[in-house]
Amino acid sequence: MINVISFKICPFFQYVTAMLEAKKIPYQVEYADFDNCLFEVSPNGKAPILITESGSVLFDADAIVNYLEDRGEPLYQAKDAEQAALIEAWANYGSKNYVPQCSAMRSATQQEYQANFAIFNKSLFNIEKQLSDKPYFLGEQLSRVDVAWLPLLHRAWLIEQHSGVDFLSDYPKIKNWQRSLLSLPWLADTVSDDFTLVFTDFYLCAGYPMKRKITR
Repeated sequence: MINVISFKICPFFQYVTAMLEAKKIPYQVEYADFDNCLFEVSPNGKAPILITESGSVLFDADAIVNYLEDRGEPLYQAKDAEQAALIEAWANYGSKNYVPQCSAMRSATQQEYQANFAIFNKSLFNIEKQLSDKPYFLGEQLSRVDVAWLPLLHRAWLIEQHSGVDFLSDYPKIKNWQRSLLSLPWLADTVSDDFTLVFTDFYLCAGYPMKRKITR
């Protein structure tokens, strides 16, 4: 069986587990902590790591998702090579924004938050223009783009619920998209049972702007 190793609050980990859940591929998870040296397993020392049934160690979330895309249940199938490239580009655009969102959430001051959020906000502006009134990025069927953006939208929802800060308040289409992704029946299975507690302890700890209900 596939084994995934990662930290609990790593968004790249949720990207991989969301793909596994969407594709209905069996897997097991081994949670690491920040004291673990993942360099012993992976060349880049970063989470997540996927160990295949044959024992190969795959690293880099985008590469892992590429590997999973041809396995399990199909997601949205591109009509041609051009659309396939666009799907990959918009999916990778999502994963490239995990760090900017984390930086905004973990900002130490209001000024730092504003600078970090400005970077993340550019991606929200750009993705809003691509969305329709359909539930998913490409219409009625889940695609890799939806899977890639799920960690971002899930975390935005948690921040809103626990701090009152709504990253998405200016983006009605993204809010609609967020509702669709949060209603996926397997969403809870993409994270640990104590994910919300671990996440809020890390990002909403005393002294950080999110805890103080920063202003947009």
